[in-house]
Amino acid sequence: MAVHGLRGRFAARTVRVKAPGKVNVSLDVGPLRPDGYHSVASVYLAVSLYEEVAATSTASGGITVSISPDSTLDLDGVDIPLDERNLAYKAAAIMADVSEHATGVHLEITKRVPVAGGMGGGSADAAATLLACDALWNSGLSRDELAQLAAELGADVPFALLGGTAVGLGVGDDLSPALAKAQMDWVLVTAEFGLSTPEVFRTLDRLRHAEDLDVEEPTAVDPKILQALRGGDADALSRVLVNDLQRASIELAPGLRDTLGLGESCGAIAGIVSGSGPTVALLAHNREAAENLAGELERKGLNALAVHGPVPGARIISDTLL
Repeated sequence: MAVHGLRGRFAARTVRVKAPGKVNVSLDVGPLRPDGYHSVASVYLAVSLYEEVAATSTASGGITVSISPDSTLDLDGVDIPLDERNLAYKAAAIMADVSEHATGVHLEITKRVPVAGGMGGGSADAAATLLACDALWNSGLSRDELAQLAAELGADVPFALLGGTAVGLGVGDDLSPALAKAQMDWVLVTAEFGLSTPEVFRTLDRLRHAEDLDVEEPTAVDPKILQALRGGDADALSRVLVNDLQRASIELAPGLRDTLGLGESCGAIAGIVSGSGPTVALLAHNREAAENLAGELERKGLNALAVHGPVPGARIISDTLL
């Protein structure tokens, strides 16, 4: 990667961006396709649990990645690659390829969204990096152009860039924003372990094959879900929550069934495994109810956090010359 300008006059700059994690309010999964993927129909909800990426220009060239000590997750024993396998690294590399004035860059990631938790934390890192590098290098890309690059990185990355509420079709990256601005309150119960998304999909395929199920390709989401989100009607939403991957996640981690049951016994209206899990999302009537539920679950020894959604997608929160 070339560094433009005179090294002796190089002025470092840091752009800090935050991007939200997500909950799949609904997730219908089609059969295994010949290309190895599954078509889905999903409603994504961006929630108030954010990853942050600080992108700092460097004169030495290249891309480096570190995890911030301010991360709120217990990352002991968690394998987070800091090389070209990291989605944020890949996002910076893509931006460098399309930017005329790319420099070296160091990415410091503050982790708050559970790793391998079904909430798109790595995708949020990638979305934040795209926006940060676009600003850092004055690339001048539009949001649509950034979204096209995001789609090359994974199905959840465009949504982390967009935020809000959206319907995802195809492999999840064919996004249509949904007009659902009413706040919904949730409690996220995080696990001390992760689940491999590919393994969860393989398990679903195995369970379906054993039952000889004839599964159709999903082409749309249940309109009742969008209606409930538009109206902020938590009771109506509780009756239509669906996640086809939930049974596979519970097959791999049976304790998730107990978490869902405990959540509802402590006052949740309904619960669902988020995406491929193992994070469990519990729906509450309002913010006070969510905070009370989170406190009760914490007293019972679970890791619980009250959040709300929808929230905006990736946003710049500071831009500083060093």
